[in-house]
Amino acid sequence: MKTFQQPLTAPEESKYLEKLKGKDKEAAKEAKRILIERNLRLVAHIAKKYQVAEEDTEDLISVGTIGLIKAIDSYDTEKGNKLVTYAARCIDNELLMLMRGRKKFSQEVSLYEPIGTDKEGNEIHLLDICQQEQEDACLKMETQEAVSRIKMCMNAVLDERERQILTLRFGLAGGEELTQREIGRMLGISRSYVSRIEKKGLEKLRDAYEG
Repeated sequence: MKTFQQPLTAPEESKYLEKLKGKDKEAAKEAKRILIERNLRLVAHIAKKYQVAEEDTEDLISVGTIGLIKAIDSYDTEKGNKLVTYAARCIDNELLMLMRGRKKFSQEVSLYEPIGTDKEGNEIHLLDICQQEQEDACLKMETQEAVSRIKMCMNAVLDERERQILTLRFGLAGGEELTQREIGRMLGISRSYVSRIEKKGLEKLRDAYEG
């Protein structure tokens, strides 16, 4: 099981939040990195509520981390709420959106369930009645199978940072696709560094996917 760093103490948290809002960009970037890393245990704790299977863990933590980053970026110390309370709501919101997306997909898959038989005894599916919907749902299922295979390759050959960036870049956890600049802003790193990690990860992924 993956272990996470201990949460910050109240004085440490206050110090890094102050640096985050300061004029020193390098200090702010480092403060943001520390605030993210030291609150990942909170993300993992909340993600457990939504976990259905063991393989869900990485996806849930990746999506939950997006909520954590949004919380850190928008947190206002003057409103009186504790960061952990505010972050928990943001993490929950991101995971709820993911769950809604998965529920929608499961409804699309259910369109393949038989609803009766024709005169020759062949099963009739709801999609047989709605031809256009059938074509759309088939395409979505094929896409989902490809995404599942890609995720298996990612877990096998990529390191944690590469997986995180590719997941955010291509919306593989059910969220929207982000630009390199948006990812850099979230993770407190430069766009060019995101680009290098993305390129390296894609090369490793392509070799594994085609192998």
